[in-house]
Amino acid sequence: MSVIDSFDYYDLDAQRVGRFDFGINTTFIVYRLGDTIIDAGPSNQWKYIKWFVKNKPFRQLVLTHHHEDHSGNAGAIYKLTGIQPRAPKATVEILKRGFRIPPLQMLIWGKAGRAEAAPLPEDLRFSGEKVIVIPAPGHAKDMTCYLVQDRGWIFTADLYVASRLKFLRKDESIPILMHSIKKVLTYDFDIIFCPHRGIVEKGKIRLQAKYDYLLNLATEARELSRQGLPIGEITNRLLGRESLMSILSGYNFSKKNLITSCMKFDPTEVSEY
Repeated sequence: MSVIDSFDYYDLDAQRVGRFDFGINTTFIVYRLGDTIIDAGPSNQWKYIKWFVKNKPFRQLVLTHHHEDHSGNAGAIYKLTGIQPRAPKATVEILKRGFRIPPLQMLIWGKAGRAEAAPLPEDLRFSGEKVIVIPAPGHAKDMTCYLVQDRGWIFTADLYVASRLKFLRKDESIPILMHSIKKVLTYDFDIIFCPHRGIVEKGKIRLQAKYDYLLNLATEARELSRQGLPIGEITNRLLGRESLMSILSGYNFSKKNLITSCMKFDPTEVSEY
């Protein structure tokens, strides 16, 4: 069953879409703050995103990273409006050459067509308000957050999503993600705008909770490994058995991936910023 929902938050409006309603990981929110749309949404929901795009005038489309749920309609929006998507340099290159999507992700989000994006401007603004661009790799090497500093609002891409993770993609890195979370936590903000979870109040506290959870998980996993337990048993003890989602994804998205990556993170080497 498809998900279609529109909502507002002060002067921001948003559209949540999704082919399936199996929780937040199968739905996506496109945000619009004044003259700026943040991310383009999945291509299989274009008919709803098209309505959202045409509903109000806008000046720029900004992407957080290349993943198909975030960039899927970038080319279609450009074709419809003549407004070229702006993105981090690494994202521009990935969208130019195209990228492979695993079968389950294609089922959920649709294809990701190539798009001719342009690099972010040096002075990025949303409706005249200064935006701080914060590279935040780990989930994707090109992932970027956008902080509207005067408001204390931050568009976090997939940095937050939830305070407690149970699954991880094979191409994600917990050590790099932890570094990114720690860096973002050095900034002042209160409201997180997550394209999956939605609007998260007390966002800095919630992001800190995610960092602490992963830190504890990594500590526990490394201790069990030191005791000689195999990775499978460590995973079962800390997170339980794999779910149907893991099986359907061919274990590209799994609990074992999370534990394996956590074990590569050394809690004693936590950087201070």
